[in-house]
Amino acid sequence: MEQQYLLENEKWISAFDKKIHYCGRIDFTDDRGPIMYYPSSNAAFRFSGTSCKVVIENKKVWWDNYIGCIIDGVQYCYKVANEGEECIVLAENLEDKEHSLLLFKRMDGCHALIIKGFIIEKNADVFKQEEISTRRIEVYGDSVSAGEVSEAVDYTGREDPIHNGDYSNSWYSYAWITARKLKAEIHNISQGGIALLDRTGYFYEPDSIGMEHCFDKLNYHAALGPVSSWDFERYLPHIVIVAIGQNDSHPTDFMAEDNQGEMSKRWREHYKRLIMQLRERYPDVVIILTTTILNHHKNWDLAIEEVKEQLQDSKIYHFLYRQNGCGTPGHIRVTEAETMADELTAFIESLGSEVWQDVKTDVK
Repeated sequence: MEQQYLLENEKWISAFDKKIHYCGRIDFTDDRGPIMYYPSSNAAFRFSGTSCKVVIENKKVWWDNYIGCIIDGVQYCYKVANEGEECIVLAENLEDKEHSLLLFKRMDGCHALIIKGFIIEKNADVFKQEEISTRRIEVYGDSVSAGEVSEAVDYTGREDPIHNGDYSNSWYSYAWITARKLKAEIHNISQGGIALLDRTGYFYEPDSIGMEHCFDKLNYHAALGPVSSWDFERYLPHIVIVAIGQNDSHPTDFMAEDNQGEMSKRWREHYKRLIMQLRERYPDVVIILTTTILNHHKNWDLAIEEVKEQLQDSKIYHFLYRQNGCGTPGHIRVTEAETMADELTAFIESLGSEVWQDVKTDVK
């Protein structure tokens, strides 16, 4: 397969090369290459020479699809074909020396991306990433945690502009910014439009699927292929952030209308069950319950606080941003995400360095 893309002075680097470091909830069981479904999923390595290409296969469900790449600290964006295989030039005419590269998924499950391999110069080589963090966080969230529309900086604090996916970039999500500030790796289990419960929120309408049925999946989106389960033994985070409770007001804001009504009680019961399921899989990690500064009724945060109190777990915290629920009517832009990340980072650091200590446990 790779021969059709190779020039005479180039060589093929398999996507399964052991020198490539992957981070994210990624499927490695397909012979074609690692499959990325979630935002912030990435592949990192160093390479010598003056150029680098990647061969990918994309499967689009909606939006235009883009991937991102950080080369020697500079970020690039590439639009990818809706379907099928293609070779993308990531960099060329570089200085002939060793370079750092991080290829990442900018977007959520609006598409799936298969990384088939990389192409470098024949006399060049690939090296392992210099440092791999031993700190690990995991985020369960919606479009805000995924960085959707984050690059629409001219609309900071305002409603979203009309777009087709071009503004979405998980690199600028508060979730990944927080991970970088903490020098931690991240599994970003976030999907635009998702709520807690089925038949609420915007994801996969009209048959909306909730986080309670996606949190334990590798591929959670049937339009991208067979739904599959995640093996929680593959990644044990130190900190889990649950940022759900914003799309849940669609199509009916039942929590605002009556926070003691039957639908509101049911939501709290299912939210509590989700947190208990995460605790079962991660018996000793810190779990942070939160929403974001995206406009929503305060009753959602009161409901989360009620659940937190019921759980009576000393390692479960409820965190509120200074502008929680009233910061912006549109998605979180880069500067707003930076502010959120500063606040969240400060809170996590206040818990002490012991939160990063590995604990031997039987993951369920």
